[in-house]
Amino acid sequence: MFSPTIAAVVFGVVFLAELPDKTALAGLMLGTRYRASYVFAGVAAAFLVHVALAIAAGSVLTLLPHRWVQGVVGVLFLAGAAVLLFRKGDDEEEVKKPADQSFWKVSGAGFMMILVAEFGDLTQIMTANLAARYDAPLSVGVGAVLALWSVAALGILGGRTLMKYVPLRLITKVAACVMLVLAGLSLYEAIAG
Repeated sequence: MFSPTIAAVVFGVVFLAELPDKTALAGLMLGTRYRASYVFAGVAAAFLVHVALAIAAGSVLTLLPHRWVQGVVGVLFLAGAAVLLFRKGDDEEEVKKPADQSFWKVSGAGFMMILVAEFGDLTQIMTANLAARYDAPLSVGVGAVLALWSVAALGILGGRTLMKYVPLRLITKVAACVMLVLAGLSLYEAIAG
């Protein structure tokens, strides 16, 4: 049975927890380079998978080896920062046209980035815990998915708007620096945790 109250509570909790997270950064960077609808399709699909896993697994996700998850996330952020910093042709100030990037390539990149980076994330564990607490998987799932999609959309649209006012080169360097910081924090958690 669907409960709008539970869905609203879950939406609020997950939205606030995810807003300052790496999803907004990932969406922002992908949104500056590729067609927003293509990026959103991949990111949205990845979040559906994450929420389904969280709902199905319940609180079992909290038992995953946190060190391993943080280590993989840290390495992926390092790789992402390296790609941003050392990529050739960074003088290009235009978003790539859809003809240059197919739907499957762009949405697949968004899907994989979110699927790996968000696995075992706070909001996934939180969703699993909320599903176990409320025993209302549909309500928790709807609230969590809508919250995650909202944050992703804000990041992607924010990237498009930002492009109008800030040079792509500067956005890329700032994003790379933020990714380096996130990599450092994730690797620190993996080693110290």
